[in-house]
Amino acid sequence: MLELQYVRALIDSRRFSDEGASAVEYGLLVAAIAAVIVIIIFALGHVISGVFSSTCGSIKANAPVSQTCS
Repeated sequence: MLELQYVRALIDSRRFSDEGASAVEYGLLVAAIAAVIVIIIFALGHVISGVFSSTCGSIKANAPVSQTCS
């Protein structure tokens, strides 16, 4: 009877350790995706800034009243 309890405890501990490993793996995956997004934004920052400034200029030119873009 004691052996059966030991086997059950061993199986339960493996099941919980696998779930913990999956949570760590998902956390690392999310961190890696976030890092890639930040790198892309910094790499393309000057291009994105140019797009927004040209959009702001178009809005200023076509606005009926004086508008400022931040």
